[in-house]
Amino acid sequence: MASTESEIRALLDRQAEAMRDKDIDRLMAVYSPDVVYFDVVPPLQFIGSTALRARFLRWFGGFQGPIDLKLHDLRVRADEQIAVAYWFSRAGGTLTSGREVGFWVRATNCCQRSPGGWWITHEHVSLPVDLGRGAPAMDLVP
Repeated sequence: MASTESEIRALLDRQAEAMRDKDIDRLMAVYSPDVVYFDVVPPLQFIGSTALRARFLRWFGGFQGPIDLKLHDLRVRADEQIAVAYWFSRAGGTLTSGREVGFWVRATNCCQRSPGGWWITHEHVSLPVDLGRGAPAMDLVP
C-alpha cells in the first residue's frame, strides 16, 4: 500500500509542521472530533477535540517561540481504511521561563480514512521509566 503509506506520512508531516509553528487550527485539522489522546502529562487521557485543543494550547503557551520538533525512525503499517504509525519524536525549545528543553519520546498514532481523507483517531505519547529511580528516563536517544 505504497500510496496509503505516503498519505499517512503526509498527514504526519502536516501534524509536525503545525506543531512546530504552534498553529492550533492546522494541527486540530488532522485529528478526528472523537480523538482519544494519551500524553506524558496528566490526566490519563484527553477525549475529544475540545479537550485536545486545550491541551495543545497549554503546551504551545509554554514555549517562547517555535517548537523544534524532530521525527526519527517513522514506521507506517496501513491498509485502505486503517493505519498505524510509530516513531521517536523530540520536542525542544525555550520555555517561557527561559529554560532550554528537549527530550525524546515514543509516539504511536492510529488513523482512519474518512470521506475527507485521513484523521488521527488515537495518539499515544510516552516516556520510558527507570523503575529503579521511579522517574522518567529523559536522557535516552534513538
